[in-house]
Amino acid sequence: MATSAVTANGGVHYKMIKRTLFYRNASFAARRLNVFASTADHQLQARTKGVPLQLEGVVGLEIHAQIHSNTKLFSSSGVHFMSPPNSLVSFLDASLPGTLPVLNRRCVEAAVMTGLALNCSINRKSLFDRKHYFYADLPAGYQITQQRRPIAVDGMLTYSLMGGKKKNQVLRKNVRVKQIQLEQDSGKSLHDDVRGQTLIDLNRAEGQLRVDANVSVHRPGEPLGVRTEVKNINSVRFLSKAIDYEIHRQIDVLRRGESVQNETRAYDSKSGTTLPMRDKEGLQDYRFMPEPNLPPLMVYEDEASVPTGAEQAVVIQNLRAGLPELPSMKRDRLVQTHGILPEHSFTLLNEEGLVEYFESVLKATRREPRQVIGWVTNELLALLKQRELNVSQSPISPSALAELLELQERGSISSSVAKQVFQEMWRSSGQKTPAQIIREQDLGLVSDVAQLHDICQKVLDTHPDKVRAIKSGNQKVLNNLMGLIQKETKGRADPVVMREILQEKILSFKDTSTD
Repeated sequence: MATSAVTANGGVHYKMIKRTLFYRNASFAARRLNVFASTADHQLQARTKGVPLQLEGVVGLEIHAQIHSNTKLFSSSGVHFMSPPNSLVSFLDASLPGTLPVLNRRCVEAAVMTGLALNCSINRKSLFDRKHYFYADLPAGYQITQQRRPIAVDGMLTYSLMGGKKKNQVLRKNVRVKQIQLEQDSGKSLHDDVRGQTLIDLNRAEGQLRVDANVSVHRPGEPLGVRTEVKNINSVRFLSKAIDYEIHRQIDVLRRGESVQNETRAYDSKSGTTLPMRDKEGLQDYRFMPEPNLPPLMVYEDEASVPTGAEQAVVIQNLRAGLPELPSMKRDRLVQTHGILPEHSFTLLNEEGLVEYFESVLKATRREPRQVIGWVTNELLALLKQRELNVSQSPISPSALAELLELQERGSISSSVAKQVFQEMWRSSGQKTPAQIIREQDLGLVSDVAQLHDICQKVLDTHPDKVRAIKSGNQKVLNNLMGLIQKETKGRADPVVMREILQEKILSFKDTSTD
């Protein structure tokens, strides 16, 4: 089950729970709702001698995502990452008396679109609440959130992963989404250990995303165990490690006959462990109450349901029409439309901009999608990763790659030469076209049949043993001879023509070495 909250500077906060048996391929949902598989089965068995192995981990993720907006959720202050501390603070952000919150429509629309993407029910009427706690980075002493009636509830994320013995089967699994809520962001505490002081930056608390993982273990069929909350994890890799460690830690605690404490913990990425921070506050500690300065938030299904005179109405139908193609739908479309393998669709979607690159190449070439996919996911992606570049930084444009593939399709160059030209295109930072490189380096296929006859005869004369092997029935040696001819021609011999000439000459070959 998952929940989401949108922060004051405009963020969405999800709560997700994924129940997992701790055997092979235990999985967790995380940022971008990716999947992590636990490979620690043997560790679990070795570390839980006093506890039955029928223990199940329950993980709930509370995901705080910053909305891409120009201003904050309840104030007109701008939103700019890495701005100087306290340079984007309005009177409301500083909690000066008499200031009132004004809801940002863009943030509401983003929350609704998130709910639609996660198959949630959108509440036509949602409410705001005050969550009270006292900390230096929250000058008002409370946080505006949506505890009682959030903007979206009861969603479901269906995600895919490659499974099966050969990891070539697409497996689909579901994660429940409990709620999505708009939530005010707190400030950021900057601890100066040298001077023994803490400074406060009220621009915003964190980066674009952070996750709180709620973790417990229990025996299947029994009530859920006591949970701990691991706060403010800021990467998918650390999230996976924190969850894995915390489940093992709790199992160790139970094995020793002790009790798991309901507490808040922090993940230390250097040691790979979680550390206690404080006892976990209960709901009563936050003293939730309705937010008196904000009316109920109303959204409408379509234009016809918007009341007369309503200004800046948020219409669900319009937002649904503006949703982009979602990842699962895009993967299915790529496989069905282009006939590529499911694993290729995962590779394309895992790299931002790679799907668009691939489809742009397809539009400009007659090559089959299955022939193009290898160039994009192998040749291009290997160079991008080697130089730590993203797709938008590629020196080889989709049109340039398509031109190269067209030259190969027309038989102007061989496949080996095509790869050689591709490398040269990369080295020239895209300044040279494929045709220019082929012309300058004389890489075009040898079209002079008489010249090919001479080269083939030369190779046969210098390797009579291979000819004898072929005549004795070992046809695999023919490929070896073709490789020698390609070496002579620097990969410029037409494979089809070359094979025909070789077969003709082998039939009439006279072995003079035995005379």
